Amino acid sequence: MNRSFVSLGSGLAFLGVALGAFGTHGLKDRLSEANLKIWQTAVQYHLIHAVALVLIGLLAAQDSSRGIRTAGWLMFTGILIFSGSLYALALTDIKWLGAITPLGGLAFLTAWLTLAIVFGRNPAK
Repeated sequence: MNRSFVSLGSGLAFLGVALGAFGTHGLKDRLSEANLKIWQTAVQYHLIHAVALVLIGLLAAQDSSRGIRTAGWLMFTGILIFSGSLYALALTDIKWLGAITPLGGLAFLTAWLTLAIVFGRNPAK
């Protein structure tokens, strides 16, 4: 098990729940409906990939290969860039922040593809 990814993913999941609650209760009267939707999208992807990061840490108990570690760091990077840029966009309404978001999406896609390749090469893992 890679304790770093389990710990990091758990901490990010905690933060995702807190940010989701904050958006629902603290921002509903302060943000436009469109910006609240952006916030909700950030939370959704944040939480999904935080759980994936925990699972990557658990998978590392069976396979601590470079590919697994790479996928973990890509998940982490994706959360920071994808969700982080959307949180900032929702709060500030600075439109160019939306141009950064796809880089985080690319990190997510690359992480998932990396996992598929690692486990596709050796189905016994």
